[in-house]
Amino acid sequence: MNAPPRSAPGAPGTGKRGAHRRQDPVRSRGEGALLHLTAPPRQRRPSWSDDPLDELAERLADVCGAAVHPDEIAAVLESDGLTHEQITSRYARRDLFDVADELYARVPRRFPDPEPAPDPWRTSPWRCLLRGVLFGLPGIAYVLGTGLLPGRPGGLAASALVAWGWNQALAHRAYVRLGTGGRRAAARCLMLAAPAGAAVAAAALPVAGGTGAGLAFAAGQALYLAAATALLVLGRERDLLLALAPTAAGALCVPLWDPGPVAVTGLLVGTVAAAALLAVREIVRSLRAPDSRAPGLPRLAASVPYGLFGLGCGALTLMAPAAGRSAAIVLTLSMGVAEWLLYRYRSLALAALRRSRSAGGFRFRAARVLVLCLAGYLALLTAPALATGAPLGPLLALGSVLWIGLLLQAVGIAWPSAVACLAAAGAEAVLLGLAFPHPALGPAAVQLAACGCAAAALLAVACTRLGRTTAHR
Repeated sequence: MNAPPRSAPGAPGTGKRGAHRRQDPVRSRGEGALLHLTAPPRQRRPSWSDDPLDELAERLADVCGAAVHPDEIAAVLESDGLTHEQITSRYARRDLFDVADELYARVPRRFPDPEPAPDPWRTSPWRCLLRGVLFGLPGIAYVLGTGLLPGRPGGLAASALVAWGWNQALAHRAYVRLGTGGRRAAARCLMLAAPAGAAVAAAALPVAGGTGAGLAFAAGQALYLAAATALLVLGRERDLLLALAPTAAGALCVPLWDPGPVAVTGLLVGTVAAAALLAVREIVRSLRAPDSRAPGLPRLAASVPYGLFGLGCGALTLMAPAAGRSAAIVLTLSMGVAEWLLYRYRSLALAALRRSRSAGGFRFRAARVLVLCLAGYLALLTAPALATGAPLGPLLALGSVLWIGLLLQAVGIAWPSAVACLAAAGAEAVLLGLAFPHPALGPAAVQLAACGCAAAALLAVACTRLGRTTAHR
């Protein structure tokens, strides 16, 4: 008698598994003949004969090894066209699910590893190196403009601090808008906030007591920083390098001849004007880009800790010991390598997350990657510090604060780095203002103590927070 078709209700090998199991033989004499037709008993084979199911298990080893339940194997067998006659005659099993059960039991579980996903944190080291040069080149303007300023007005430092804090917060907000709304949203944010930040930073100088040439220099400084922020956010590093060409050319000529105040003023004005015009051009271009709105835009207050972090870092850098000024320039130039190491940490942490099999194992791997990247950055700072004779301890402590703070902000942990930097800057300002007479408590020792404590606190926060898998989503 032929087996019923697959579409028939109650046909072996189809339908729900429970329906087939209800067809087990009932110990009743009156129903024995009928049950013998619908569910034939398992055929016996001699012990010396080969079981054809072994060949089937070998052929479907990959499917059976990756299955998490026998029903998955049954679905594959049915899709391959295994009939009830083949099950009962060739494999001597009752139904499709008996075959699936035995295959599931015979083949050990070996789940295949997923295909390696592309690394989202891979970046070009040359691009990071270019950004590092762009971070350091504006310092040449202070060298060229020294003769234009009467002494060293404190109002200029106040204006620079306001500009650093404002533009750090603006950069965060613009990057968020770039990720959620595209270039048009980021350009709209920069168009509104960058000029306002330049005006606030320029106004900080007369408030701090600066006048005359210092006011003009502060206005140019604030305008340049606003334009540079816009160009960097929109990915126009080459345009910013082009804008810095006049100032860089003037700095190269200083050892050979004195350009004079008129030429220096022209070079500085040329750099500021070129940066502003290039930024305006890129913003106008980006405003024509298609608008892609996305939900989940953070509140404006989310950018506040990023601005406070920039303010604290600027204060710590300005209060660096006089002997370490040359090394502080190297610290600024090293920001490109620091940025590349941030990408390397995110990449290595993601690889550690994929290799880890427990939460404790991942915490250990994440901490090891953190220490490795931080040690690489500090090793980069050691060579120029030894070459210039700058105090090594304060420089490494300040570098640790900057790099760990940037790392925490890169993963969205903004407030700890802002609080630590502001606390270190405040403590250093208070201790330096007390004017200790003992040489052991000089500026270098004060900065080492303040930045060392801040770095230790940030390292503890980083090891704790970055040891969680949710921090690397």
